[in-house]
Amino acid sequence: MRKLMMAMGASMMVAAPVVSADILGVGATVGYWDADYSGKASKGSDRVDLERDLNLSSDSNANLTAYFEHPVPVLPNVRLAYTRTKQSGNGQLNTGYDGVSGAVRSELELEQLDVTLYYEILDNWVNLDLGLTVRDFSGELLVRSSTDSSETKADAVLPLVYVAARFDLPFTGVSVGGDANAISYDGDSVYDFNVYGQYEMSLLQLRAGYRQISLDYEDGDDNLDIELSGPFVSAGLRF
Repeated sequence: MRKLMMAMGASMMVAAPVVSADILGVGATVGYWDADYSGKASKGSDRVDLERDLNLSSDSNANLTAYFEHPVPVLPNVRLAYTRTKQSGNGQLNTGYDGVSGAVRSELELEQLDVTLYYEILDNWVNLDLGLTVRDFSGELLVRSSTDSSETKADAVLPLVYVAARFDLPFTGVSVGGDANAISYDGDSVYDFNVYGQYEMSLLQLRAGYRQISLDYEDGDDNLDIELSGPFVSAGLRF
């Protein structure tokens, strides 16, 4: 993984001398993501289905982003993003999971913080950004019965390739776009993408779209193979 991060960083430095933002820009957004979970969790040889066995449903989520762009060559622009989702539900484990069986109450929480360094390859009515994201993520599944409990966890810091594109309709403030972070390495993988429509008016930026995260990560005997997907809305300010 360390060699992979070094190779990705070197690729960014090769492109750095020829790309930079045209102007100084700062922005931040806050959003709501109506995400549903699907997939499985495992602990050793035991597996549990998040929908069929645990009946998880959305409780809360938070989505925040901030970015800083500048016209200085070589130095990358910076984007920060924070995502937190939490779901809970009441289910029935007939075959048991890590010693827990019968009627259960479950909670699944996913939290991730992204630091992205990127360059603007194109910056006109067609916008294209390329970069590297370092993602610090943690996932935790708690399953409790009246007598027993189980905890399945996955924590990691991963490098991901970052790509973002946007197409502006001139003189309207309307645009469509999408961005993606992705990595697949040694049996583990993370894919995070969204597509959206956007409207800008003065400093205000309104966005609506669809986001999906697919995560397959093994941490010792614990494994989370899950997918989160659903529509989102966000509002932001750009200076």
